[in-house]
Amino acid sequence: MNRFSEEVRIISPIAWFLAVLGSVGMFLCLYLVAIPRDPRLRHWPPIGQLLFSLWPAVLILIWILLIGYINADARRRGMRYVMWTLLAVFVPNTIGIILYFVLRDPLLVRCAQCGMPGRTTFVFCPQCGGELCPVCPGCRRSIEPSWKKCAYCGAQVGPRAIPPELQTSRS
Repeated sequence: MNRFSEEVRIISPIAWFLAVLGSVGMFLCLYLVAIPRDPRLRHWPPIGQLLFSLWPAVLILIWILLIGYINADARRRGMRYVMWTLLAVFVPNTIGIILYFVLRDPLLVRCAQCGMPGRTTFVFCPQCGGELCPVCPGCRRSIEPSWKKCAYCGAQVGPRAIPPELQTSRS
C-alpha cells in the first residue's frame, strides 16, 4: 500500500457520502435542468453536454474530500480540527485549504512506555515522563539521533556519550 492510499483512508465515510452526493447532485442539476433550458447548450453534441456537466461535479467531489481529509488529519495531528475544517469551508478560492497544508503541525509521536501521543517538540512524555526523543546527557535538550556532539552545549552524544555525573567523578 502506498502513502497516498494510506492518507485517503483517513477520510471518514460521511465525507465520502457527502462528496458523492454533492457531485451527483451537481451533475444531475446541470445535465437534466441547466442544459435543456439553455438555448445554446441544448444544441451542443451529447459528449460536450456530458463533459460540461461532469467537470463541476468532479471539482465538488475533490473539494468535499479535501475538507474531509483536513478534518481527519487535523484531528490526527492534535490540532483544532473544527476551526481548520470551517476555515477550509468558508475561506474562498481554496485559500483555507492551502493555509492548512502550509501551517499544519507535524504528526504526533507515541511514548514507548505508556503509548500516549505527544508533540514532536516534547522531549519527555507529559503522562509518564519517558523520553519521546533522544536528549543530550549534558543539557537534557532534544538532539537529533545522528549528532555526535550537542549543538547547544557541545557535549559528546551518541553511543559513546558519558553522562556528566560520571565525567565529574572520573576527574
